[in-house]
Amino acid sequence: MHAEFPVASALPMPLIADERIQLVDASNRPCGSAPRVQMRRWRFWHRATYVVVRNCRHELCVQQRTLTKEVFPGGIDLAAGGVVGAGEAVHVAARRELAEELGIRGVPLRFCLDFRYDREGNHIFGSVFLVDYDGPLRLQAEEVADAMWLPLEEALAHPRATPDTRLALKYMVEGGWW
Repeated sequence: MHAEFPVASALPMPLIADERIQLVDASNRPCGSAPRVQMRRWRFWHRATYVVVRNCRHELCVQQRTLTKEVFPGGIDLAAGGVVGAGEAVHVAARRELAEELGIRGVPLRFCLDFRYDREGNHIFGSVFLVDYDGPLRLQAEEVADAMWLPLEEALAHPRATPDTRLALKYMVEGGWW
């Protein structure tokens, strides 16, 4: 069972064709940048952030991805987040993504762990953060079709959970961060 939450308004997202992504080598050392489209096409190693949002009932905010997303369209994300821009620090990217996708600003981010994800043609070094939050959400219409609060076990077992966010959450639980 899940509880719906208030959605204040959609947050518009500017489309930036030239968005440059921080590239890294297979050891997570910066090695340049590339436009997002090239990073996806050539499956370059890059960094991404995963911000797990938990409420006071210890439920997880999960988001349904829009059908226009380039990776896992329509999937269920167990964390907010996204790719790290060229020259951007991971904690700065985590704050940016959290604000863009869910409209959450001004809350403390707790760094939990880093992990490596190398599946489905994705080559990611992920940084996982935790946020405790009970306020209203503003969904980014271009990226988030819907959102809901789910208990941890139900979220992890969701059949449409994106594999990278499932792995990030699994590592977070195993590491005692939940």
